[in-house]
Amino acid sequence: MRDTLAEGSVTALDSARRQIGLTFGDLWMRYFELGGMSTLPELEGYLLGALEPTAHDHDVIAHALNERCVELGGNHPVPYTADEPDGSDRHEP
Repeated sequence: MRDTLAEGSVTALDSARRQIGLTFGDLWMRYFELGGMSTLPELEGYLLGALEPTAHDHDVIAHALNERCVELGGNHPVPYTADEPDGSDRHEP
């Protein structure tokens, strides 16, 4: 069972994706260009909560979303794992 922080983090990723108007495919292309190695179906699974991304995947997705926000004149609204409210990061051992 996942903790609520992880679920909230995934919800924030998909919420940001929808707010900035990226399709799953558009986000996957940006994610892949930044070095993400998951497939499009895996990325969709992360964003829909069916799969839990690693901390690295979460951060690459967040970075892709934040880059698009900057392109649109915004800031960096999507937190990275080290920025999570409880101060923990989800990096695996």
